[in-house]
Amino acid sequence: MAVPVRGSPGFGRIRAAGQTLESLFTLVSRPFCSAAAASNSLNAQRLAERLRAPKRQQNTEREPVPTNPIQRRVRELVRFTQQLQRVHPNVLAKALSRGILYQDKDLVVINKPYGLPVHGGPGVQLCISDVLPILAKMLHGHKAEPLHLCHRLDKETTGVMVLAWEKEVAHQVQELFRTRQVAKKYWAITVRVPVPSTGVVDIPIIEKEVQGQQQHHKMTLAPSYRMDNGKMVKVRSNRHAHVAVTQYQVLSSTVSSALLELQPITGIKHQLRVHLSFGLDCPILGDHKYSDWNKLAPQKLSISTLKKLGLQQSKARHIPLHLHARQLVLPALGPQKEELNLVCRLPRFFAHSLRRLGLEIPNEGENGDSEAKHPGAQ
Repeated sequence: MAVPVRGSPGFGRIRAAGQTLESLFTLVSRPFCSAAAASNSLNAQRLAERLRAPKRQQNTEREPVPTNPIQRRVRELVRFTQQLQRVHPNVLAKALSRGILYQDKDLVVINKPYGLPVHGGPGVQLCISDVLPILAKMLHGHKAEPLHLCHRLDKETTGVMVLAWEKEVAHQVQELFRTRQVAKKYWAITVRVPVPSTGVVDIPIIEKEVQGQQQHHKMTLAPSYRMDNGKMVKVRSNRHAHVAVTQYQVLSSTVSSALLELQPITGIKHQLRVHLSFGLDCPILGDHKYSDWNKLAPQKLSISTLKKLGLQQSKARHIPLHLHARQLVLPALGPQKEELNLVCRLPRFFAHSLRRLGLEIPNEGENGDSEAKHPGAQ
């Protein structure tokens, strides 16, 4: 869903009461009284933001459609991946309510959008947990208690996310996740094709600091074995490393890319991204953090892949992470309950990339067999 956000480029000055926005800020910031000045400056900023919103939307509607195919593709990606952090909480709650996959007296299952964090943190203006009270009121009226998070997904990951009406139910579902009783399936588009096409990555993961131009932390592999003169030698385990196990299967592939189904047995931070990039040498498309260990830079793609995606390497930074929580199977929460099989359709940018790369979506038949299905029919 395309939503106007704050700080978007290309918008002109806004005039209010015969003054430009800059002069308005200058006027209210004159120190006639320090406390009053600070208050008025804050009010002016709020006023300016309110004035910007309709003007931005109007300018966006007037913006001409690019004729260059690469510019059109960049605009398409930016539109699909606009973050919802900066909209009004009511707008975000409404967007989440439209993406409800399942609802009963215990649970609400939503389709998590791309680029939206689950929890707050440094630089996060709005997250899913902030709008759970509003979403609850939209669904159950003004007296409804806030919904509760049952698990989390990374900011860049889309797909199935479970919420609970009662805290006790949320704790019950959290325990199911902790004890690995919830079956999880993710879909990912990878750069390159893993060999073999089906397998298990069982390599511990640890967080390390990367030394370079930009010091930062990343999760990485902490293997239990290493090669020594052609022989496999077991090494001492790092006490800070976490056991991490991922099952994978290639669903569709071309020479340079693949659609994978991933089943994480454990739930370590960034596990799927690390196992694919550093374990199988097949980073997820749009994973600008884990495609290169030594630096933080836009993912480097082959000329053929860029051509299929309709992009130049200089615009690769706009490619979103193609990782989707496709399916969750929850065990019965009580004696009168049944197992819940929750499936979430792919986001539009994901399906578009599949079509451009020549990858097919498998369709499970009545007997569970997979058959090819065109992305446009999803």
